[in-house]
This record gives sequence, structure tokens and C-alpha cells, in this order.
Amino acid sequence: MSYLQAFVIALIQGVTELFPVSSLGHSVLVPAWFGGSWQAMVTQSSEQSSGSSFYLSYIVALHCATALALMWFFRADWVRIIRGFFRSLPRCLRERRLAAHDTDERLAWMIVLGTIPVGIVGVALEHTFRTLFAKPFAAATLLFVNGLILAVAELLRRSRIRRDAQRPAAQAPTAVPAVLAGGAAAAAGLAASGRTPGAVASGGYRTAAATVSSRPPGGRPHSHRKTSSGRDRSDIDSALQSDVRIARLSYLDSLIVGTFQVAALLAGISRSGIAMAGGLWRGLNHEDAARFAFLLATPVILAAGVLKIPELFSPAAAHIHGQVVLGVVVTAVSAYLSVRFLVRWFQTRTLTPFAIYCLVVGAASVVRFAL
Repeated sequence: MSYLQAFVIALIQGVTELFPVSSLGHSVLVPAWFGGSWQAMVTQSSEQSSGSSFYLSYIVALHCATALALMWFFRADWVRIIRGFFRSLPRCLRERRLAAHDTDERLAWMIVLGTIPVGIVGVALEHTFRTLFAKPFAAATLLFVNGLILAVAELLRRSRIRRDAQRPAAQAPTAVPAVLAGGAAAAAGLAASGRTPGAVASGGYRTAAATVSSRPPGGRPHSHRKTSSGRDRSDIDSALQSDVRIARLSYLDSLIVGTFQVAALLAGISRSGIAMAGGLWRGLNHEDAARFAFLLATPVILAAGVLKIPELFSPAAAHIHGQVVLGVVVTAVSAYLSVRFLVRWFQTRTLTPFAIYCLVVGAASVVRFAL
């Protein structure tokens, strides 16, 4: 593997792991399109023994870099979520049920539940999926299918919005949000309905103690001051309010959305894309579906990388350590920039452009590799 190849693959990994277009599919298709020495990497990716493939060892390192970039971007959020998990754990063990008292606790358990299915299937069948489907024609076909999934998710969401708009006001849902993570917008909504932020909501758990800057109805928060974590105050406010909405999902919903990630073990199906499609199906908007998808993906990507780190020290990877260092840096930077872009993109935009991209590139690749 040359340094140019290492750079290109790392850049592709950093972008496509988070964009809903399948990083695994692109790691197979891009070298196949180039051909020559690039094609040899695709052949290696479907070998029976992953320890004998320097390309797979390299991809493992890039996955770790992607996970670290995600953890760094959402570091303040992960601190809250992890604290919520350990705060609720003794209570859950004592009561023998998932007893969440605030947004952070509930979101922590939703992520745990959503991670279990793909973790089990990944350990059991990752090798089988890789050897069977990590081939150009299969990846191209599945990338086209990924585009169909994204397009159908958008159509279903628009159909639901139209039905809700046509529903008489008397029949509209009036449920109170189950968890409130604070915020002037949420507090204003409660005040208008005669409720107080400290009241116990219908879900049986209380608001988290957090005060955020004012936010106009339907708009972004006004404050753009930097916090100690380096993120805009407006981003922190949006994250807190997004967590409130995500936490309205049931635990079964989180398990369903997490199970969707199993399909991403197939080269060509996007982890973030399929999880977002699941989130949209279960009633989240684009912003919340993307956030939940990124939070769900972080432990999965990190675990997949960490479990295979020993392969970086196998004989197959002995001659690419320099390329690995370059790739990790490139992937980490590109993944960080990608998640920043996508978090803002999905506040106002949809999956449609990505669906079109997957359909076009997938169809072109099917024609190319069917010959």
C-alpha cells in the first residue's frame, strides 16, 4: 500500500463512515474502480483470514480513528450519558428494571439496548458477511439498495407529515414529553400548558437540571458563545433539546433502531443511513435521527476497531505502520469535520441528496462490475 493509497482510503473512510453512503461499500468500490494495484486490496478484503490482509488491518485502524473523532465531538454529551448510566445502574439492579429518572439516564440505556443486536450479530457473522459480500458487484448492488432505503424513509416521513397535517386538531397527539433536559423552549411549552418543569411527566421520570440559553420557537438558540468544551453554546442547547425528543422513544423503539444497524455489516449499506431511516420510521425528525444514529454508532465502531487492534501487529501489517499513522490522522480529521457538517445539515435538510448519490453511483457500479 502506497502513501497515496493510504491517504485516499483514509479520506474516504473519514467521510463515508458518517455520511449515509456506506464506508465499507466505498472501501470496496473505490479501489475496484481504480483497478491495478488498488484492485488487489479489494481481493484481500474478502480473504478467509483477516489476519493475513494488510488492507483489513488498515481499515481497522481507520475505524478506531473514526470512533475517537466521534467521541471527541460529542465528548460533553458522552460525559452526561455515561454519568447517567452509572447513576441509574444501582437503581436498575435493585429494582430489576430499567428505572431512568432523567434524560441522560434514559438515553444511556437506549444506547445500550440499541448496541446489543449489532454487537451479537457482528461477533457471530462479521466474517461470513465480509467473505461473501465484500466484492465489487455485491457492494455496488447493496449501495443501490441503500439509496432505495434512504429514499423510502423520506417518502414515508413525508407521508406521515401530510397525514398529521390533515388530522383534525382534536385528534392530534397531546402527550407530554416524557423527559425534559431543560431549556427555555421546553420550559415555555410547559408554562403555556400550566405545568412546571419539575413535575413528573407521563413517562415517570423527572427533568434533568440544566439551563440553556433562550431559543425562539422553531429556531436556533441565540447564543453562540464558546463553552469550555470548545463547542458553541447553541450546539450544546440543540443537543440537550434533541436528547429530550429522542428520549420520548420507547426502549423497544431504541432496540428496533439499533437492530437496523445489523444491515450495515453488509458492504454497501450505511450504518448511519440505516439507523437514521429507522429513527425517521419511529417518529424522529432528521436532526434527532442523525444524532441518535451517531451516538449509537460510536460504541459499535470503537468496539469493532478495538477487538481487531491485534491485527495491526500481525505479519501482514508489518510494512504499513507509516501508512497507518497517516491514515489515522487523515481519518480522524475528516471524520470530525464530517460530523460537524452533518449535525448542522440535518437541522434543516434531508436524506434525499444522499439517496440520489447512492442510486446513481450504485447503478453505475453495478453496470461496471457486471461486465
